Amino acid sequence: MGLEAHWTFFSNHAHVLIALARNPYQPLREVALAVGITERAVQRIVADLEEGGYLERNREGRRNRYTIHLQRPLRHPLESHCELRQLLQPLLEQDQAPGVEDD
Repeated sequence: MGLEAHWTFFSNHAHVLIALARNPYQPLREVALAVGITERAVQRIVADLEEGGYLERNREGRRNRYTIHLQRPLRHPLESHCELRQLLQPLLEQDQAPGVEDD
């Protein structure tokens, strides 16, 4: 059993959401480092999430603030009966999660 697994249970989209929920003001460069993907990949994921209504980007001064909309349903048919909150909240319970909005 000495082999190290190189997979995770969550997609990069979920990892980006988790990172932005924990710190909605962090630059996408820092999100990329935390997730382990390129900044360009994070930019594409943020665009996907914005287009889907899961994430909103607002300019505050010189920084962006990312707001996550927890009431949105999950996208895959197997879990579309669940809201994003049901995925994220258990992962963020110990954190202050200022990037989530409960509309």
